[in-house]
Amino acid sequence: MNAKKNVLGRGLGALIEDAGSRTESGNTREIYITQIVANPFQPRTKFDEESLKELAASIERIGIIQPVTVRKTGEDQYQLISGERRFRASQLAGLTTIPAYVRESDDTGMLEMALVENIQREDLDAIEIALSYQRLIEECQLTQETMSERVGKKRTTVTNYLRLLKLPPEIQLGIREDKISMGHARALVSIEDTDTQIMLFEQILRYDFSVRRIEEIVRNLSHEQEEKKPRRKKSTSQKEARSKIAASLGCKVTINAKDNGTGKITLAFNNQEEYEKLVEKLSKN
Repeated sequence: MNAKKNVLGRGLGALIEDAGSRTESGNTREIYITQIVANPFQPRTKFDEESLKELAASIERIGIIQPVTVRKTGEDQYQLISGERRFRASQLAGLTTIPAYVRESDDTGMLEMALVENIQREDLDAIEIALSYQRLIEECQLTQETMSERVGKKRTTVTNYLRLLKLPPEIQLGIREDKISMGHARALVSIEDTDTQIMLFEQILRYDFSVRRIEEIVRNLSHEQEEKKPRRKKSTSQKEARSKIAASLGCKVTINAKDNGTGKITLAFNNQEEYEKLVEKLSKN
């Protein structure tokens, strides 16, 4: 069962068109899943089954937002470089093909140059830019700091784009189709609960909420959640204990107790005489 729609636009594929001489097509292409083998050097060996099933269900509904990356190892044979979670979820979804970037094993420098140059294009949407940043990190092994220097953007700007990729696929697709703005997306990404994110996304589409209105709603939700959190009560027993110890030993006492039951008690003295008296009292006790 193939996904109902292919949501990968030409813009993202064109990100590596300048590296065409080192890739098969310069764009993403559909590859049969049976032709792809997992990377034996993949450091991640455990994948949450429930999370994979949720991603598979999403892929069945709207397709794959982020292509995987492979390298050619033989005639119609490929090895996965990145995107194993998407690859596994696509298998669960029953897809026969998957969109992929096809790379040569030694074209990292060429790919980096093409990505950095094309990131400056004005016709890219926010998700395409975020995916480009992610590729620079994953495939070209750049840190966020190094990448921000390469593309001439502040690190906070890069981080804000990368955070968009944490949004549910439905919302990422909404950004790509220009249904919501970057401002809307940045407000939604600050919400931890996926269901709430999708609910607000649907409200934006239905009522044409402005960015300011969504930011206000998000602030109110955050405030409500903060109010529901159990507040830490000041322990009166600590105060009593501090007074008793201070009265017994004749010194200033500080108690620093943590919620897990650990902590420390500090006894203070101002001179050698107070020190000796304190030692004597502790020895007797």
